[in-house]
This record gives sequence, C-alpha cells and structure tokens, in this order.
Amino acid sequence: MRFWVLWASAVAALVGAGAARADVKMSGSFVADSACPATQAIRGDKNPGNVSTQTGQSYQLLAGNKDEPTHYLILVPGADPERRWVKISCGHVAGANASATPAPAGQSKQSASGKPEYVFALSWQPAFCETKATKPECRAQNPNEFDATHFTLHGLWPQPNGNFYCQVSAGDKANDNPAHWGDLPPVNLDANTRAELDQVMPGTVSKLERHEWIKHGTCYGKSQQEYFSDALNLMRAVNASSVRDLFTRNIGKQITSDQIRSAFDDAFGKGAGERVRVSCLVDPSSGRRMIGELTLGLSGTIGPDSKLGDLLMASAPTSKAGCPKGAVDPIGFQ
Repeated sequence: MRFWVLWASAVAALVGAGAARADVKMSGSFVADSACPATQAIRGDKNPGNVSTQTGQSYQLLAGNKDEPTHYLILVPGADPERRWVKISCGHVAGANASATPAPAGQSKQSASGKPEYVFALSWQPAFCETKATKPECRAQNPNEFDATHFTLHGLWPQPNGNFYCQVSAGDKANDNPAHWGDLPPVNLDANTRAELDQVMPGTVSKLERHEWIKHGTCYGKSQQEYFSDALNLMRAVNASSVRDLFTRNIGKQITSDQIRSAFDDAFGKGAGERVRVSCLVDPSSGRRMIGELTLGLSGTIGPDSKLGDLLMASAPTSKAGCPKGAVDPIGFQ
C-alpha cells in the first residue's frame, strides 16, 4: 500500500510539473531549411494530414516550448489544425522576439532566451590593416578617406553562433574563403546602397560582402537589399555618436574597454555598454596592442526604423568586456 501511495504522489508531481510549463510566446518567422514533420504535439508522432514543412518556406512563429527551445510552434496554413510543432533543427528564425508580456514604456522586450539574436561587428580599419597589409583595401588606405576616422562594417550575424549558410549550395560553401570570394554570387543592391556599402565596408574591394551574405545574410530571413540596408542603418547610428568621437579624439593613444562601454551608455542609454565586447589585435611589426573590433549583442526586430539603443537593451549583457585596453591606430602602416 505504501508503494502505491508513493508512486501516485510521484505521478502527481510529474503531471503538475508538466502542467506548470508555459510556452514562451515569440514573434517573427520560422524559415524551413528542410522538409520536417509538423506535428500536433512535441511528444508523439500525431500528425493529422501528414504535414511537413516545405524547404525555403516562411511560417508565422508563435512560440517556443521553453526559454531555450527544442521546438517551435508555427502556423501552417491549410493544415488541420494549423498550429504545429517543429524541431528547431528543421530551420532558422528571422526577427524572433519574446512577446509574452508588453514591455514597460521606454524599454524593449528581451529575446526568448535573453541571449543576443544578432551580433553586430564593427571594425577599426587602420588596426585591421596593420595585420592584413597585403589586402587591396589596405594598400589603398588614405588619410582623407572614410575609414581613417569612422568605424567600418564587418557584419551583422544572426545567432546562435553556428547559424550559418542557410540554403547555400555546397559549391558556394567551398568557395567561401578569401581566395575565392570573387567566385561567390554577386550581391545585388540598389545604386545608393551599393555606394554607401563600398564606403562603409572597405572590404568590398576583396568581395567581403559576398562572404557576409553567403555565411550570415542567408540566415537573416530578408533580401540582400534589406540585410545590408539594415546593417548600414545601424552603422550610421554608431558613426554619428559619441563612441566615434571617443575614437577620433584618441587616435594614436590608448583607450580602455571601460571608456568604450561608457561612451555607449552616453550615446544609447545606461546599460548599453554592457552589451559591447572589445577585441584587440597585435601589430606584427611592433607588438602594439590595438583596438580591432567591437561586437554588439542585439535582440528584437531590425528594420529601417529600428533604434540601436532599443536593440542593445533588448539583449542580455555580455559576461566579459573583452580586451581591457588598446591603442586607436592611425591610418597607414606604423
């Protein structure tokens, strides 16, 4: 009798735990990278109509099964019922955001896991060129050019890390190394966007934009035009801010990660700097440590009207500031 009482109590506890689980509401799109069963429940194989996702098709994203989901709840038009569960390995998410409760006025909502949905990478080009002197964009450096006094675009990378090459052919993957970037498909942009990208991303001389699109942009869930336009919109915000002023005032001098993070707080709101990580490079000719790149954790929907401060604050703080200090390298080889 005692055994049955204990067994019943254990079952009740398990049932209660299961009932307590709440799905994490999400918004955005789920883009299928392969044909996968879309089932009525996470457990079991009940699949009325034998419904599968269609490769390349975008579905409305409704929820994840937990904060760090193993399955997404999507809407499959025409299915009965339309609400179906798919494994996260079946595809990738574009523009997802937690939406269980409204955010307080003036604050952004955090992503479902709290982790960044995107990493936005900014380069300090003079430092990069100290380590890549043979690249054509580095041989062409000029003190009067944009990259002498502005941040340049490295990339906008959908997360989590490893979310690469969505629906990319084996041949394009094989060509994705610097020696063969010119063999990758061209990136088609309107004339204004192309002109701005060539200025803000000097690496377009080496076809960097083709690499960024193939590896990262294909997982963004938007067109090439939208992907690069969104990245350029964010770049404008940084280059018009006190963060850029900090760097230009200190060309040839050292600055600290604390100063950089504080400048982000001033420009984009208190706490924004906690979403920034600093990376340093070492000058092979002199051994100087230089600020090479800033990576920003972002969450939320990125579009033409998005505010960088909102996207930063919607993401979780990074655990480490990165490189503690380094020089702001001047243009030209030192």
